[in-house]
Amino acid sequence: MPVTAQHIRDAANTLQGQVIRTPMLAAPMLSRAFGCELFVKLENQQHTSSFKARGAYVAMQALTDAQRKAGVIAMSAGNHAQAVAYHAERMGIPAVIVMPAQTPFAKVARTRSYGAEVVLEGRNLNECEGTVNALIQDRGLTLIHPYDNELVMTGQGTVGLEMLEDQPDLDIMVVPIGGGGLIGGIATIARDMRPNIKIIGVQTKSYPTMKLAVAGKDIECGGETLAEGIAVKKPGNFTRPVVSQLVDDIILVSERQLEWAVGALVEQQRVVSEGAGAAGIAAIYGNQALFTGKKVGAVICGGNIDPRLLASILNRNMAVDGRIARLRIDISDEPGMLAAISTAIGKCGGNIVEIYHQRLFYDVPAKLAKIDAVIETRGPAHVDEIIAALRAANFNVRQLEDSAS
Repeated sequence: MPVTAQHIRDAANTLQGQVIRTPMLAAPMLSRAFGCELFVKLENQQHTSSFKARGAYVAMQALTDAQRKAGVIAMSAGNHAQAVAYHAERMGIPAVIVMPAQTPFAKVARTRSYGAEVVLEGRNLNECEGTVNALIQDRGLTLIHPYDNELVMTGQGTVGLEMLEDQPDLDIMVVPIGGGGLIGGIATIARDMRPNIKIIGVQTKSYPTMKLAVAGKDIECGGETLAEGIAVKKPGNFTRPVVSQLVDDIILVSERQLEWAVGALVEQQRVVSEGAGAAGIAAIYGNQALFTGKKVGAVICGGNIDPRLLASILNRNMAVDGRIARLRIDISDEPGMLAAISTAIGKCGGNIVEIYHQRLFYDVPAKLAKIDAVIETRGPAHVDEIIAALRAANFNVRQLEDSAS
């Protein structure tokens, strides 16, 4: 059946008490940086930290008694997996989840914590399909597809309904695209509520599958991406025509833009987002002229990011911004050198994070050594001030390129 705006309104009634009506908040710091009026829909605060809880419930509540008894199966990089497992536990339905083998540990652990059986197979969602089909044949399970399902798309569309109820005069909606269920549902309800609103989808440069599909081009994709939640090799057969008809444009973002967006959400909004969840912010960051002066709503569609990866991104962003710098300093190997370096840096207000004293592994004379100092600073100008102070103290010093680019 074609999904209609009324179906999405009905789904919103079905979801009352089953999911969280997540906040739609102003983002003043990012608005100032981008030159637009930005609002963020925080689906990272949804049950299981993702919008997927919406569509999964709408699809699962429609199962027959026989289907519930036999159980359900889903293939997912993590967010749909957790949503299906979460609702299955609440509804007393057995659940099997097939996940790509490299899915972050945090997502696997959370999925198992809801009582689901987890099978790790393949490198992406599409490589999971063979395993899913075999398990369906063997056990009589019902597939809850992550995106190519009318009921799932209907549930996901309630995100857009809430956005326009909270901010009815949005000019642009920015929505991440994997298989197309989220943006298909949002576009369906948005076109009914605001026919002239601009709807922009976002994919990564590594996985531009929906963009290529709606353009009628051969699909070429692959590689590692921070946004594994939207790293889909094949868009949905059901969702593709909806996206083609209702979505104005699809922007592709780079891995560097995704990293910046994840870090900016934490630092400027105190919002924890996974790579896919930050894709809309990455698109605005990389294409600011398209959004200048507009009232923009961006969906932060998930917050399930590995803590170690988040820490790495924050540190990398600080290095790119010049707030962390690595300096290599030549010294004579004699008492007092480290104290002199520390004094010069301290007088400038720099903070030494790590320091490495190397005598053995560089090509230097026996009476000399090299110091690698990792320093927290206020920014590039502060780094220059610290380097000048060290040189004034007669040290030969240079900033290593990996902390400045």
